[in-house]
Amino acid sequence: MIHARSGPVDPEPDTSVRPPLVRELFLVAGLFLVYKLGRLAANGHVEEAFRNAGHVWDLERVLHLPDEGAVQGLLLHGHTLVQAANTYYATVHFPATLVFLVWLYLRRPRHYVWSRRVLAVLTGAALALHLLFPLAPPRMLPAADLVDTGKVYGPSVYGDTPADDSLANQFAAMPSLHFGWALAVAVGLVVATRSRWRLLWLLHPLVTLLVIVGTANHYWLDAIVVTALLSVAYAALRPPARTHRPRQVPAGQAAPPATIPAPGAYASGTGTQVAGTGAYGAGARTTRARLSGIRTRRTPELPARAPRAYARSGVRR
Repeated sequence: MIHARSGPVDPEPDTSVRPPLVRELFLVAGLFLVYKLGRLAANGHVEEAFRNAGHVWDLERVLHLPDEGAVQGLLLHGHTLVQAANTYYATVHFPATLVFLVWLYLRRPRHYVWSRRVLAVLTGAALALHLLFPLAPPRMLPAADLVDTGKVYGPSVYGDTPADDSLANQFAAMPSLHFGWALAVAVGLVVATRSRWRLLWLLHPLVTLLVIVGTANHYWLDAIVVTALLSVAYAALRPPARTHRPRQVPAGQAAPPATIPAPGAYASGTGTQVAGTGAYGAGARTTRARLSGIRTRRTPELPARAPRAYARSGVRR
């Protein structure tokens, strides 16, 4: 049997499992519309949102979580840094998630279906919590004593009157979909790719976490709760199995040496199929190994051994 090295590489897109494009466009647009309408439906709960904010702030102190002001203090060292954080918060959230879904749809259709379901489940659970638990962000809480960096340094994505903001629900801090989507994007890319550097995708949710806390738009607990929701979604929706393909031998490079079977293992003239690029690799090329020309050399028969000595017959030398 021929031994060839094989290992996991990036498979070609499996177009047979790719959903219809038009249907996916309507589906994603519908999910986005439900997301926006759900957030706007939670507007107006001002007193309840501030009361819940006080409870969250006190709970974080009981749990000895880091003070959000420590992260903000790092951003306030320079205008450029804090403006970069505000820009990241305002512009990266939706585009990064959209580019992630488009790339998966084109290159990893199986992972696209899985990630789209995970994001839908996560977003639905988050919207339900927004309705049940309106929460004012720490930048609005007097006890937190934090700066509204978007309003002071810009750019800001929120209006001046939170109760009547028609563009976004400022009382939907718990859980943080900014961090939840960023974490889902990173995990999806780590699972779908094979690069040795793929763990660097986790920098996206890490930077997002520092930004949402440093700009005083979210509490630490907002990120903790959305991580728990995402973990439940991953437990319910298993990722697709990894696809393995044999490594292709580059042109001009000698193939690995083969292990030739011992003579007599196959009958003369009988062909056997062996893998050209791997013993059991999917899509491996097969060749016909003909052994009819291999002749086994017959070992000459040895003469019978002479008797060790004549028996004593009484004959004298």
